[in-house]
Parts: sequence; structure tokens; C-alpha cells
Amino acid sequence: MKSWPIPSVPSVPGTAASLKLYDSADEKTKPVHVEGDTATMYVCGITPYDSTHLGHAATYVTFDVIYRMLLDQGHKVHYVQNITDVDDPLFERAERDGVDWRDLGDSQVDLFRSDMEQLAVLPPQDYIGAIESVDEVIGLTQKLLDNGAAYVVDDPDFPDVYASVDATAQFGYESNYDRETMKKFFAERGGDPDRAGKKDPLDALLWRAAREGEPSWESPFGAGRPGWHVECSAIATNRLGSSFLIQGGGSDLKFPHHEYSAAHAEAGHGVDRMAQFYVHAGMIGLEGTKMSKSLGNLVFVHKLVEQGIDPSAIRLGLYTNHYRDDRDWSDEVLNTGVARLNAWREAVSNAQNSADANADIDADGAMAAAEAAVASLRERLANDLDTAGALLAVDEWAKNPSTPEAAAVVAVAVDGLLGVRIS
Repeated sequence: MKSWPIPSVPSVPGTAASLKLYDSADEKTKPVHVEGDTATMYVCGITPYDSTHLGHAATYVTFDVIYRMLLDQGHKVHYVQNITDVDDPLFERAERDGVDWRDLGDSQVDLFRSDMEQLAVLPPQDYIGAIESVDEVIGLTQKLLDNGAAYVVDDPDFPDVYASVDATAQFGYESNYDRETMKKFFAERGGDPDRAGKKDPLDALLWRAAREGEPSWESPFGAGRPGWHVECSAIATNRLGSSFLIQGGGSDLKFPHHEYSAAHAEAGHGVDRMAQFYVHAGMIGLEGTKMSKSLGNLVFVHKLVEQGIDPSAIRLGLYTNHYRDDRDWSDEVLNTGVARLNAWREAVSNAQNSADANADIDADGAMAAAEAAVASLRERLANDLDTAGALLAVDEWAKNPSTPEAAAVVAVAVDGLLGVRIS
């Protein structure tokens, strides 16, 4: 599946900072070490049954900044993202709206691409739909059956395939949840703990046997369709290897999705750990309540753009708080982003005007201030994406007179590292 156009990312002058990220599995911030010249990153994509909202945008902008920081360090980045374009929520919404589920999925993927392009988010090199990856899921599921990590339930009508929760000794390391918490989230987030015939309530679906009215594909273990978690396992490991650098997504994916995706990959490929870093972005709320499709309290990216909001202001609004924090979106947050963008752009414009007017500005001092601001911007972002601190560094620079040359240094850094255009 095609992704979206690649935005221009300028090379930032000065010395790159060493990136550190918080790993959910180890529950600490650690230095990011890239083996070889290519950093590998997998971020879970959308289920395309509704438009891109600010919760989505917050997640993908977060990993876009990580991508940009890795580029700044001189690494190539191999970025993979999926689209769960065959799943129950998609079928349910399509039935509600009286449309074909494929058409609904295609239309929402198109809108997602447009939103990501507007926000200047770097696209994945591999953008893979679940439908495209069915053969890969079949292959991994067969591998898990062959090595005893999976089984078929004893149900002649619906012989679903499940992964055993005890197939890996380290199960639970990614989320660090106890069994009771796992059971709670499993039931709330798409699991089926009460499915008859399972060996353990926490065993996860790998292959859903064909049901009437649902799409299905042939496999050695019967017609059916992929489970959710194994889809990401197959897509990620087939492109990035059995173990890679970063697995990312929203914090609501920590369990069950990321835990099981890792377990399936580890059991199938015989590795101890699928990703070196499990990185999770916090949830975005509206008036104190998590933004979600089920609640209908959504703020859509394309609606904001249609209202004339500059996408760079949206990004600045999302940067106001730390990416791992659950935080609220509001008119105040948006207005702060708009005001900050205007102030930064005014600082660049004033620098150009000062040159035109032959203003008496210390050029060496202005350049030193610009370079110090860029160094502080890098340092803040390198510390587990301290975007709030990074914004303050540019705010301080914008308060003082500058020269065109010095302002250009800051503008390039803000564009290259934050994806925000101020010149």
C-alpha cells in the first residue's frame, strides 16, 4: 500500500545529541544504541473506520520526532507501519453506515494519508495493510503451531487458532502487569477470555475461522482471517528482522496488543525480546475525558485545517506537554500553539527586516545565541523528547533581536527536528 509524500527535512547545523528514550518494559530511560547505520522502527497504524483525530496525531507526531532525531544523528531509518484494514470495528461501522467495509477502509486511509502529509509527518518506507499480509500471518501462525506455541480449539464449527500465553517464559515483561490487570485489559480491549475451548483465558487469537458474512482466506488450518496481534508480529519481523530497535504506539496498546505482538514474534523466531525499546505515547483527552471514537468526543485534524489552523500550530499544541503524559486538548492549547507559531515567525521576519534597515545588531552575538538555542533544542529533545523544554529554548531565542543568518539557523533546526515551518 502506498504511504504519503516525504516532506523535506533540512540538515540541521551543529552537533547532534545522543537520544535517550523511556522503555516501558525496563521502566527507565535508556540511551538508544543503533547497530550499523540503520535504525529500525515499527509503529502500529490505524484501524480505518473513522477520521484521524488528535489522539492519532499525537502518537504519529511523537514517532516523527524520534525519526527526525535519528536522522539528525546520521542514521538511516527503516520505518514500518501497518493498517488494520480487516477487523470487527471496520465491519460494524460499515454495516451501520450502509457501505462496503473495503470502501470505508480505503476512504479513511486516504484521509489519514492527507492528514499526515499536512502535519509533515515522515512516512514509513513500508506501509502494509492486514489484507496484504495474510500470507505472512499464515506463515507465522503455522510456525507457532509447528513448535507447540499455538493450538486449534476443539470446535468443529469454528476451529480458531490460539497462541498459548505460556509459550514464552518472559510473557508479561513488556507491560509489567500482573495477571489480574492483564485479565481486565484483555476483556476490555478486544480479547475473548470466555471463549470456550481455550486452554487459558489469556490465550490470544491468531486465526479466526471463517464466519458467515465475514471475509476469509484459505490456509492450511482452514479458511479464516488474521488475529490482530499476530498481524503486527508478522509485518514487523518480516521487514525489520526478528529483533529490532523500537516498537511504538499509544499507551492503550501496551497490553494486550504490544505484549502479544512481542510474544508471538519471540515464540515464532526464538528470540528473547522483539524490540529493544517499547515506546508509548499518552492519551489525548477533551475536557478531562480520553478522546475516543466510541465516546464521540473527537477533534479531527482535517477539520482544524479546514478552519484555517496551520498544521505547524497543531504540532506545537501537541508538544506543549510530554509525549508520555495523558493530557487534554482544548481551545487554550490550540491558541497557545498558534500564538507561539506567530511569535517565532515574527522573530524570523524581524531578523530579515533588521537587515533591510541596516539595524545595529551584534552579528556574532546573534549567531552565538542562535547556536545556543539549537543546542538546547537538541539537548531537550534527546532527553526522552522533552518537547516542552525544547519549545522554551526557542521561545527564549525569539525574544531577542537577531540577524537573517542567525534566524535561518534556528528556522532550519525547528523545521528539521520539530517539523514546524517558521520561515
